[in-house]
Amino acid sequence: MMSKYIYMDNAATTPIKREVLEAMMPYFTDKYGNPSSIYSIGGQSRNAIERAREKVSKVFNAKPQEIFFTSCGSESDNWAIKGIAYANRKRGNHIITSKIEHHAVLHTCQYLEKQGFRVTYLDVDEYGFINLDQLKESIRDDTILISIMFANNEIGTIQPIAEIGKIAKEKGIYFHTDAVQAIGNVKIDVNELNIDLLSLSAHKFYGPKGIGALYIRQGVKIDPLISGGAQERNRRAGTENVPYIVGLGKAIELAYENIDEHNEKLTKLRKRLIKGIFDNIDYVRLNGDEEKRLPGNANFCFRFIEGESILLSLDMEGIAGSSGSACTSGSLDPSHVLLAIGLPHEIAHGSLRLTLGDFNTEEDVDYVVEKLTEIVARLRAMSPLYDERKGR
Repeated sequence: MMSKYIYMDNAATTPIKREVLEAMMPYFTDKYGNPSSIYSIGGQSRNAIERAREKVSKVFNAKPQEIFFTSCGSESDNWAIKGIAYANRKRGNHIITSKIEHHAVLHTCQYLEKQGFRVTYLDVDEYGFINLDQLKESIRDDTILISIMFANNEIGTIQPIAEIGKIAKEKGIYFHTDAVQAIGNVKIDVNELNIDLLSLSAHKFYGPKGIGALYIRQGVKIDPLISGGAQERNRRAGTENVPYIVGLGKAIELAYENIDEHNEKLTKLRKRLIKGIFDNIDYVRLNGDEEKRLPGNANFCFRFIEGESILLSLDMEGIAGSSGSACTSGSLDPSHVLLAIGLPHEIAHGSLRLTLGDFNTEEDVDYVVEKLTEIVARLRAMSPLYDERKGR
C-alpha cells in the first residue's frame, strides 16, 4: 500500500468537501420529497432548491430566476449553444467560438454545422489568448452567438472576458462563456462582464459530480434542451436532483467565502511548483501565460518523452496528474489546445498538467518535483530522441 498519495488533478475533478456532503445527506433520507409535490416534504425539497439557486445567483450578481440547474457543465454548454442557435435561427445562423474550447463546445458547434449553421473558430496566440481584432472582424450580420471559455481547462489561460462581453453587447450578440474551470478561482459579475449565458459544474469546486447549472440572462431567447415537464420554469424538464443541487449551492458558497485566501495559496504553490521544475529539469516548456492563468494550473511539455509515460510513472509514485482534459484521457492524439497554440506534435505529446487544490501543501509540491525530476531523467535515458550531450 502506498504510504503517500498526492492528488494534483483538480482540474479534472475535486474531492467533495465534508461540509458539502453533510448539507446533502438529509435530502437522501428524511427530506426526500419530490419538489413538484404540493405536500410538506415536497415543499422542503422545493425550498432547498430555491435556497441553492439564491446562493449561486449571489455569487454572480445575477437574479435567482436566471439560474437553471443541469446535470453537468457539458449539458449546460450544449443547452446554451443549441438553445440559442435554434431559438434565433430566423435572425441568423452564425456562431463564433475558439479553437481551444472544451469539446462540449467544439463538438456541439460541429453538430450544428451539420444542421446548416456556420461557425467561425478563432485562432489563439502562443499563450492561448484569442485576438480581439479577429473577433471583431469575424462578426457578421447573421452572427447570433459568441461562445468563448472563461479559462482554459488545459493551460489555464484566462481570456479577456470583459472585452469580449463589451464587443458582444455593442453588436447585439449573445455572449456565452464556459466558466467550468473559473468558478471558485475567479470573481465573476455577469453584469459588469456583459455575460448572457454561463456554464458551471459543481465537481470542479468541491461539490458532487453530476450536477451543474446554466445562467441565462433574463430576456435571452433560448429553446429548452430537455422537454417533458414543467421543472426549472418550463425550461429544463426532469425531476430535480435535490441532494446534488443542495451540494452545489453549499460548494459554491464555500468557494467564494474564502476565494482570496484560496487564490493566494494556490498561486504561491503554483509558482513553487514551476520554479522547482525549471530549476531541476532541462528542455521543459510552460504552456499558457505565466500570470494570466488559473491560480492552481501548471501545464508543461517535456521534450523527448511521452506524457503518458510520465503519468504512469507518477502514479506508481502515488501522484495523480493529467496530460490534458479528463474527457479525452483515452485519446492517443495530442491535445487540440497545445496544437492550437503552435506546438508541434512531437512536443505536444510530452505534456503534463498538474492542477493544485485546497488540500495540497508545499510538502506535496516538493515531493512531486523530486519524483518528477527522477522520472524525466529515467525516461529520457531510455529515449532514442534524447541526446545525452544536451543534458547537464
